[in-house]
Amino acid sequence: MGRVSPERSWNMSRIKGKNTAIELELAKQLRKNHIKYRKHPKIPGKPDFYLPDLKAVVFLDGCFWHKCPKHYQEPKTRTEFWRNKINGNVKRDKKTTAELRKKFKIIRIFECKLDSAISRILKIIR
Repeated sequence: MGRVSPERSWNMSRIKGKNTAIELELAKQLRKNHIKYRKHPKIPGKPDFYLPDLKAVVFLDGCFWHKCPKHYQEPKTRTEFWRNKINGNVKRDKKTTAELRKKFKIIRIFECKLDSAISRILKIIR
């Protein structure tokens, strides 16, 4: 991999991994619906939420980073690098889901589908 410009490095350092806007919104909705949760539990695969009453883990996947079929657009520069990176993320997601499925219910939600996340979780509860 080639060197990254200082501007690119600074921009990438601003991308948060925890307490993102979609995580905060889902936490708010879970509280509103009296659903117990733990954020960023120490579970392999690093899910965003653990719902102990459901024995379920929730992953909030970014449309770009996890290749949302509706919104993903391949970058126009460094195409091969990004294709490998994103496809690697998708492959790892599948492996993680398969492993965790042995112990937990898995809920994967693309950021664009956050509005329907609570209804999916409530449906699982019932």
